[in-house]
Amino acid sequence: MGLCAERLGATIVRFTMPRKSPWRLPLFLFAVSLLAPVRALARPQSNFTYGPLPVFELHSGFWINLHHTLYHEAKLRAASARPDKGARTSDPTLNTGPDAKPALTSSEQHIWDDAVAYYVSNYATKDLLFSTELIQLKDQLGDFEDCDELSGRKRRFCDAGLPAKLTQVLESAAPVYRAHLWPEHDRANRRWIMRVAPLVREQGVGLSERLADIYQARWPREKIRVDLTGYANWSGAYTTADPLRVTISSLDSRNQGAAALEVLFHEGSHGIAEPVQAAIIRECHQRDKAIPRDLWHALVFYTTGEVIRPVLGSSGATAGDQDGSVPGGGYTPYALREGLYQRGWSEYFKLLQKFWQPYLDGHASFDDAIARMVSSL
Repeated sequence: MGLCAERLGATIVRFTMPRKSPWRLPLFLFAVSLLAPVRALARPQSNFTYGPLPVFELHSGFWINLHHTLYHEAKLRAASARPDKGARTSDPTLNTGPDAKPALTSSEQHIWDDAVAYYVSNYATKDLLFSTELIQLKDQLGDFEDCDELSGRKRRFCDAGLPAKLTQVLESAAPVYRAHLWPEHDRANRRWIMRVAPLVREQGVGLSERLADIYQARWPREKIRVDLTGYANWSGAYTTADPLRVTISSLDSRNQGAAALEVLFHEGSHGIAEPVQAAIIRECHQRDKAIPRDLWHALVFYTTGEVIRPVLGSSGATAGDQDGSVPGGGYTPYALREGLYQRGWSEYFKLLQKFWQPYLDGHASFDDAIARMVSSL
């Protein structure tokens, strides 16, 4: 299984800071051997891209992974305290690798429990996608991934400007996470990146241009930052704006194999799909109809799947790949494979097949396709 051979000589590491960050740092480029021993791969605060890729910049960063792991465990702990609100069955299962230590010491367990408790009290009830506080925290932790601290005590430029208590919690939990969970998460992140990167290198520009043309928008000029984490949100991946950043779980079974490329471009499409949502709202207002919930999102799922399907088929990415392929060859788009249309989107799927597909095939205009879908609701 997999989209490419994993034996590589070296990969380029790039540290970046967003334009709007007040802590803008210089860019550092250096090579990191992927053939090094496992412990070398598990060093904290490592971040790399698979060579110079178009469209996306793929990261595996320590602090943002620690943050999502604490959030994930806090959600599970909060749910376990309320039996009627059990954890989602779609939550990925942690795989502890051979490099991870078998158990926490009593001191480590106390530190980790305190960190999870802090997240339960402060973040477990907030949504990673919709909470401004959590979005800003995620972005800050990504910006400071090259630092081995967040307080600036050792290096002034590593002061992330976080609340003092949160800084203390993260720095205290860091050694525990580094010893027990980070090695496996980092390996999973790097493995995911190495599998999808060749297809991004080969198909990225063409796919981004095709999707931008469909949505009558422009793909972002700057590469979209993608953070690979052991855990993301309940859906396995999410996208936040200003700056546009994507977070994808490398452990989630829904994001594996050939589906990785679709997940990547689906999330990236959230940054250019605004014209679709605006057109749907406009047509609804003209017809005095209620704005359909999630029609635009179903459309993005459908579009990405249909655009990706022939690319994966022609590239041979589905050959021998059980994640996303169907018997006899061909690629099954994410929404079909995961049954999203059967969860309240069945009517949307019919409309998309009848009116949006002709637009994708070049037999209808954008405005006509949107108008016909809305008028048929």
